[in-house]
Amino acid sequence: MDAPAFDVPAFDVPAFDVIVCGSLHLDIVVEAKALPRIDETAVGSAWKQVCGGKGGNQAVQAARAGARTAMIGRIGRDEFGRTLLAHLTTAGVDVSGVSVDDAAGSGMSVAIVQEDGDYGAVIVSGSNLKIDTGALASQWVALGGARVLVLQNEVPHAVNVAMASVARAAGAQVLLNAAPARDVGRDLLDLVDLLIVNRVEAEMLAGRPVSDRASATDVLSRWSLTPATVITLGGDGLVVRTAAGDVTGIAPIPVKVTSTHGAGDCFVGVLARELARGAALPEACKTANGAAAAFVSRAAEA
Repeated sequence: MDAPAFDVPAFDVPAFDVIVCGSLHLDIVVEAKALPRIDETAVGSAWKQVCGGKGGNQAVQAARAGARTAMIGRIGRDEFGRTLLAHLTTAGVDVSGVSVDDAAGSGMSVAIVQEDGDYGAVIVSGSNLKIDTGALASQWVALGGARVLVLQNEVPHAVNVAMASVARAAGAQVLLNAAPARDVGRDLLDLVDLLIVNRVEAEMLAGRPVSDRASATDVLSRWSLTPATVITLGGDGLVVRTAAGDVTGIAPIPVKVTSTHGAGDCFVGVLARELARGAALPEACKTANGAAAAFVSRAAEA
Protein backbone atom coordinates (compact mmCIF):
# COMPACT_ATOMS: atom_id res chain seq x y z
CA MET A 1 0.00 0.00 0.00
CA ASP A 2 1.32 3.45 -0.92
CA ALA A 3 1.97 5.97 1.83
CA PRO A 4 -0.46 8.88 1.93
CA ALA A 5 0.69 12.01 0.09
CA PHE A 6 0.85 15.32 1.90
CA ASP A 7 1.45 18.85 0.64
CA VAL A 8 3.75 20.10 3.37
CA PRO A 9 6.14 23.06 3.12
CA ALA A 10 9.85 22.52 3.64
CA PHE A 11 10.70 25.25 6.14
CA ASP A 12 14.01 27.01 5.40
CA VAL A 13 14.57 27.29 9.15
CA PRO A 14 12.41 24.77 11.05
CA ALA A 15 11.03 25.95 14.36
CA PHE A 16 12.25 22.83 16.17
CA ASP A 17 15.28 20.59 16.16
CA VAL A 18 13.20 17.53 17.06
CA ILE A 19 9.54 16.63 16.85
CA VAL A 20 8.49 13.39 18.53
CA CYS A 21 5.23 11.72 17.55
CA GLY A 22 4.26 8.87 19.83
CA SER A 23 2.89 7.56 23.07
CA LEU A 24 2.16 9.23 26.38
CA HIS A 25 1.44 7.05 29.43
CA LEU A 26 1.14 7.67 33.14
CA ASP A 27 2.57 4.64 34.92
CA ILE A 28 1.57 3.56 38.43
CA VAL A 29 4.40 1.48 39.92
CA VAL A 30 3.70 -0.60 43.04
CA GLU A 31 6.38 -2.32 45.13
CA ALA A 32 5.40 -5.60 46.78
CA LYS A 33 7.07 -8.70 48.21
CA ALA A 34 5.68 -10.81 45.37
CA LEU A 35 3.13 -10.67 42.56
CA PRO A 36 -0.33 -11.65 43.77
CA ARG A 37 -1.72 -15.05 42.85
CA ILE A 38 -5.20 -15.45 41.39
CA ASP A 39 -7.82 -14.24 43.94
CA GLU A 40 -5.10 -12.98 46.30
CA THR A 41 -4.95 -9.42 47.64
CA ALA A 42 -1.27 -8.74 48.19
CA VAL A 43 0.09 -6.02 50.49
CA GLY A 44 2.41 -3.51 48.88
CA SER A 45 5.13 -1.44 50.49
CA ALA A 46 5.23 1.67 48.26
CA TRP A 47 3.91 3.18 45.05
CA LYS A 48 4.77 6.03 42.73
CA GLN A 49 3.59 7.75 39.56
CA VAL A 50 5.97 7.86 36.62
CA CYS A 51 5.31 9.86 33.47
CA GLY A 52 6.13 7.58 30.58
CA GLY A 53 5.32 6.32 27.14
CA LYS A 54 8.31 5.98 24.84
CA GLY A 55 7.27 9.05 22.88
CA GLY A 56 7.02 11.25 25.94
CA ASN A 57 10.25 9.87 27.40
CA GLN A 58 12.22 10.54 24.23
CA ALA A 59 10.84 14.05 23.87
CA VAL A 60 11.82 14.84 27.45
CA GLN A 61 15.32 13.49 26.97
CA ALA A 62 15.83 15.45 23.74
CA ALA A 63 14.67 18.65 25.45
CA ARG A 64 16.83 18.06 28.52
CA ALA A 65 19.79 17.55 26.19
CA GLY A 66 19.22 21.02 24.75
CA ALA A 67 17.17 20.34 21.62
CA ARG A 68 14.24 22.57 20.71
CA THR A 69 11.62 19.83 21.03
CA ALA A 70 7.89 19.46 20.36
CA MET A 71 5.53 16.56 21.01
CA ILE A 72 2.68 15.30 18.83
CA GLY A 73 0.42 12.86 20.65
CA ARG A 74 -2.94 12.45 22.33
CA ILE A 75 -4.15 12.40 25.94
CA GLY A 76 -7.51 12.07 27.62
CA ARG A 77 -9.40 14.90 29.25
CA ASP A 78 -8.46 13.66 32.71
CA GLU A 79 -6.04 14.16 35.58
CA PHE A 80 -3.53 11.73 34.06
CA GLY A 81 -3.48 13.81 30.90
CA ARG A 82 -2.93 17.03 32.81
CA THR A 83 -0.05 15.41 34.71
CA LEU A 84 1.57 14.25 31.47
CA LEU A 85 1.29 17.72 29.93
CA ALA A 86 2.81 19.34 33.01
CA HIS A 87 5.73 16.90 32.94
CA LEU A 88 6.48 17.64 29.29
CA THR A 89 6.16 21.39 29.81
CA THR A 90 8.47 21.35 32.82
CA ALA A 91 11.10 19.58 30.71
CA GLY A 92 10.84 22.29 28.06
CA VAL A 93 8.84 20.32 25.48
CA ASP A 94 6.33 22.26 23.36
CA VAL A 95 2.92 20.56 23.83
CA SER A 96 0.80 22.54 21.37
CA GLY A 97 0.75 19.43 19.14
CA VAL A 98 -0.75 17.24 21.87
CA SER A 99 -4.49 16.85 21.29
CA VAL A 100 -7.14 15.98 23.88
CA ASP A 101 -9.63 13.14 23.48
CA ASP A 102 -13.01 13.68 25.13
CA ALA A 103 -13.94 9.98 25.02
CA ALA A 104 -10.82 7.85 25.47
CA GLY A 105 -8.85 8.16 28.69
CA SER A 106 -5.13 8.87 28.80
CA GLY A 107 -2.76 5.99 28.28
CA MET A 108 -1.59 4.36 31.49
CA SER A 109 -0.12 1.23 33.02
CA VAL A 110 0.01 -0.49 36.38
CA ALA A 111 3.21 -2.37 37.24
CA ILE A 112 3.93 -4.49 40.31
CA VAL A 113 7.61 -4.87 41.12
CA GLN A 114 8.74 -7.76 43.33
CA GLU A 115 11.56 -7.58 45.87
CA ASP A 116 13.84 -9.48 43.45
CA GLY A 117 13.19 -6.92 40.70
CA ASP A 118 10.91 -9.06 38.55
CA TYR A 119 7.63 -7.44 37.65
CA GLY A 120 4.30 -7.80 35.94
CA ALA A 121 2.40 -4.99 34.25
CA VAL A 122 -0.85 -4.17 32.50
CA ILE A 123 -0.91 -1.36 29.92
CA VAL A 124 -3.99 0.48 28.67
CA SER A 125 -3.14 2.52 25.57
CA GLY A 126 -6.33 4.58 25.64
CA SER A 127 -6.08 7.85 23.72
CA ASN A 128 -2.75 6.83 22.17
CA LEU A 129 -4.76 4.61 19.82
CA LYS A 130 -6.93 7.55 18.75
CA ILE A 131 -4.30 9.86 17.22
CA ASP A 132 -5.91 11.44 14.15
CA THR A 133 -3.76 10.66 11.10
CA GLY A 134 -5.65 13.28 9.09
CA ALA A 135 -4.51 16.04 11.45
CA LEU A 136 -0.80 15.25 11.46
CA ALA A 137 0.12 17.42 8.47
CA SER A 138 -1.64 20.47 9.90
CA GLN A 139 -0.04 19.86 13.30
CA TRP A 140 3.43 19.68 11.73
CA VAL A 141 2.82 22.90 9.79
CA ALA A 142 1.37 24.69 12.82
CA LEU A 143 4.45 23.76 14.84
CA GLY A 144 6.75 25.05 12.09
CA GLY A 145 8.45 21.73 11.33
CA ALA A 146 11.68 20.17 12.60
CA ARG A 147 14.98 18.86 11.32
CA VAL A 148 14.35 15.41 12.83
CA LEU A 149 11.19 13.37 13.45
CA VAL A 150 11.26 10.55 16.03
CA LEU A 151 8.76 7.66 15.96
CA GLN A 152 8.25 4.49 18.03
CA ASN A 153 5.92 1.45 18.02
CA GLU A 154 3.55 2.35 20.86
CA VAL A 155 1.05 4.03 18.52
CA PRO A 156 -0.78 2.47 15.54
CA HIS A 157 1.26 1.64 12.44
CA ALA A 158 -0.95 3.95 10.36
CA VAL A 159 0.04 6.90 12.57
CA ASN A 160 3.73 6.21 12.01
CA VAL A 161 3.27 5.90 8.24
CA ALA A 162 1.28 9.13 8.02
CA MET A 163 3.66 11.07 10.27
CA ALA A 164 6.73 9.79 8.41
CA SER A 165 5.11 10.79 5.12
CA VAL A 166 4.56 14.32 6.41
CA ALA A 167 8.14 14.66 7.66
CA ARG A 168 9.59 13.19 4.47
CA ALA A 169 7.56 15.64 2.37
CA ALA A 170 8.94 18.48 4.51
CA GLY A 171 12.54 17.32 4.08
CA ALA A 172 13.04 16.19 7.67
CA GLN A 173 15.13 13.20 8.75
CA VAL A 174 12.94 10.33 10.00
CA LEU A 175 14.08 8.16 12.92
CA LEU A 176 12.14 5.02 13.89
CA ASN A 177 12.82 3.39 17.24
CA ALA A 178 11.08 0.10 16.45
CA ALA A 179 10.15 -0.62 20.06
CA PRO A 180 8.36 -2.53 21.37
CA ALA A 181 9.08 -5.29 18.87
CA ARG A 182 6.44 -5.84 16.19
CA ASP A 183 6.34 -6.36 12.44
CA VAL A 184 7.28 -3.16 10.61
CA GLY A 185 5.85 -2.90 7.11
CA ARG A 186 7.72 -1.92 3.99
CA ASP A 187 5.38 1.07 3.68
CA LEU A 188 6.95 2.55 6.81
CA LEU A 189 10.54 1.37 6.33
CA ASP A 190 10.68 3.05 2.91
CA LEU A 191 10.08 6.38 4.68
CA VAL A 192 12.69 5.86 7.43
CA ASP A 193 16.22 7.32 7.30
CA LEU A 194 17.45 5.65 10.49
CA LEU A 195 16.19 2.54 12.28
CA ILE A 196 17.08 2.16 15.97
CA VAL A 197 16.56 -1.25 17.61
CA ASN A 198 17.88 -3.27 20.53
CA ARG A 199 19.08 -6.84 20.14
CA VAL A 200 15.60 -8.37 20.64
CA GLU A 201 14.00 -6.09 18.06
CA ALA A 202 16.91 -6.58 15.64
CA GLU A 203 16.63 -10.35 15.90
CA MET A 204 12.90 -10.21 15.20
CA LEU A 205 13.28 -7.98 12.15
CA ALA A 206 16.39 -9.65 10.73
CA GLY A 207 15.40 -13.24 11.49
CA ARG A 208 18.93 -13.95 12.77
CA PRO A 209 20.36 -14.22 16.31
CA VAL A 210 21.75 -10.98 17.77
CA SER A 211 23.54 -11.28 21.10
CA ASP A 212 26.74 -9.20 20.97
CA ARG A 213 28.71 -6.79 18.78
CA ALA A 214 30.04 -9.60 16.59
CA SER A 215 26.59 -11.00 15.77
CA ALA A 216 25.13 -7.49 15.39
CA THR A 217 27.92 -6.61 12.96
CA ASP A 218 27.20 -9.77 10.98
CA VAL A 219 23.50 -8.93 10.80
CA LEU A 220 24.13 -5.34 9.71
CA SER A 221 26.57 -6.45 7.02
CA ARG A 222 23.59 -8.22 5.40
CA TRP A 223 20.94 -5.63 6.37
CA SER A 224 18.67 -4.26 3.66
CA LEU A 225 15.68 -2.95 5.61
CA THR A 226 16.74 0.69 5.86
CA PRO A 227 19.63 2.89 4.67
CA ALA A 228 21.05 3.27 8.19
CA THR A 229 20.58 1.24 11.35
CA VAL A 230 21.71 1.29 14.98
CA ILE A 231 21.56 -1.85 17.13
CA THR A 232 21.95 -1.08 20.83
CA LEU A 233 23.34 -3.86 23.02
CA GLY A 234 23.09 -2.48 26.55
CA GLY A 235 26.29 -3.29 28.42
CA ASP A 236 27.87 -4.59 25.20
CA GLY A 237 27.79 -1.21 23.46
CA LEU A 238 26.24 -0.79 20.02
CA VAL A 239 26.80 -1.27 16.30
CA VAL A 240 26.10 1.36 13.63
CA ARG A 241 25.51 0.93 9.92
CA THR A 242 25.60 4.23 7.99
CA ALA A 243 23.62 5.01 4.86
CA ALA A 244 26.82 4.37 2.89
CA GLY A 245 26.94 0.82 4.28
CA ASP A 246 29.88 1.29 6.68
CA VAL A 247 29.51 -0.81 9.84
CA THR A 248 31.17 0.36 13.06
CA GLY A 249 31.13 -1.10 16.57
CA ILE A 250 31.08 1.27 19.54
CA ALA A 251 32.34 -0.06 22.86
CA PRO A 252 30.35 0.30 26.08
CA ILE A 253 31.34 2.88 28.69
CA PRO A 254 32.03 1.16 32.04
CA VAL A 255 29.82 2.61 34.79
CA LYS A 256 28.24 1.44 38.01
CA VAL A 257 24.63 0.78 36.98
CA THR A 258 21.88 2.07 39.23
CA SER A 259 18.98 1.30 36.88
CA THR A 260 18.69 0.64 33.15
CA HIS A 261 15.05 1.76 33.00
CA GLY A 262 14.71 4.54 30.41
CA ALA A 263 18.26 4.19 29.07
CA GLY A 264 17.06 3.42 25.55
CA ASP A 265 14.84 6.49 25.48
CA CYS A 266 17.74 8.64 26.72
CA PHE A 267 19.91 7.28 23.89
CA VAL A 268 17.27 8.04 21.25
CA GLY A 269 16.54 11.54 22.55
CA VAL A 270 20.20 12.57 22.63
CA LEU A 271 20.87 10.91 19.26
CA ALA A 272 18.03 12.92 17.71
CA ARG A 273 19.50 16.13 19.12
CA GLU A 274 22.94 15.36 17.72
CA LEU A 275 21.61 14.51 14.26
CA ALA A 276 19.52 17.69 14.25
CA ARG A 277 22.75 19.60 14.89
CA GLY A 278 24.32 17.99 11.82
CA ALA A 279 26.57 15.43 13.52
CA ALA A 280 27.63 12.38 11.52
CA LEU A 281 25.83 9.21 12.63
CA PRO A 282 28.81 7.42 14.27
CA GLU A 283 29.77 10.54 16.24
CA ALA A 284 26.16 11.16 17.21
CA CYS A 285 25.94 7.57 18.48
CA LYS A 286 29.09 8.00 20.58
CA THR A 287 27.61 11.08 22.24
CA ALA A 288 24.26 9.35 22.83
CA ASN A 289 26.08 6.30 24.20
CA GLY A 290 27.87 8.51 26.72
CA ALA A 291 24.61 10.15 27.76
CA ALA A 292 22.92 6.75 28.25
CA ALA A 293 25.87 5.52 30.33
CA ALA A 294 25.59 8.56 32.58
CA PHE A 295 21.83 8.03 32.78
CA VAL A 296 22.01 4.42 34.01
CA SER A 297 24.64 5.33 36.62
CA ARG A 298 22.33 7.63 38.50
CA ALA A 299 18.82 7.31 39.89
CA ALA A 300 17.11 9.08 36.98
CA GLU A 301 13.64 8.91 35.51
CA ALA A 302 12.80 9.24 31.84
